[in-house]
Amino acid sequence: MTDSGYPVVFIHGLWLHATSWQPWIDLFERAGYLASAPGWPGVPETVAEARESLETIANRGIDDVVAHYAAITSTFDRKPVLVGHSFGGMIAEKMLGEDMAAAAIAIDAAQIKGVLPLPLSSLRATLPVFKNPANRHRAVPLTAEQFRFSFGNTLTPAESDDLWEKWAIPAPGKPLFEAAGANFNPNSASKVDTHNNERGPLLLVMGGKDNTVPEVITKSTFKQYRHSTAVTELKEFADRGHSLTIDSGWREVADACLGWLREQGFPPA
Repeated sequence: MTDSGYPVVFIHGLWLHATSWQPWIDLFERAGYLASAPGWPGVPETVAEARESLETIANRGIDDVVAHYAAITSTFDRKPVLVGHSFGGMIAEKMLGEDMAAAAIAIDAAQIKGVLPLPLSSLRATLPVFKNPANRHRAVPLTAEQFRFSFGNTLTPAESDDLWEKWAIPAPGKPLFEAAGANFNPNSASKVDTHNNERGPLLLVMGGKDNTVPEVITKSTFKQYRHSTAVTELKEFADRGHSLTIDSGWREVADACLGWLREQGFPPA
């Protein structure tokens, strides 16, 4: 695929539909980038369809998602920039480490292999999956109340519930189980090449009040890259939660990402 704009691919995480990136796509396209947000494998094109498609969403692991996006990005005439949120951030990191992307922005990214902190809020946020071992092979939805804790804890209940109604979909449990056992598995799917000196630049973005991926996880992730000479930077939005890409303050985060891309030499055209 060819186009005059630099390609940017947005990757959603668990429990959010790909269409939740639409405001970002519109902003990046206005800025001159070639922006797209393909969904995870098995996820239908609309939120309504996804809520009725537990069987097609279920049992998709990290490697399945990486292979899916690798096939998509291979259609571009040059390596794209990847922007991922939550587990999408982990996917972006993994693909960048394997030289499948020119640069990556990982926003509140799920923990990679080697990250040890596991805060209680993270356990509570993922309890809907971990409370039943059989959920490894299932797709699990969140209730509006569960979404408020995991995503909308810094928002009014009304805004959180509105975001849940607009964008929330069931998520495969398999990636969470894979990440949970990563430090006991030398070949874990959540292993990222953090020592790659030749990769493109990486920006880690964290919400200081995130319950699902608390700042201690992102800071620990940042430390995993300390032996790489490639550009790795960390930016914090101190008062934001896991909803920072979709809530009413999304534009502040998106503008910061746009500015960073330009600083790193990825102009829109």
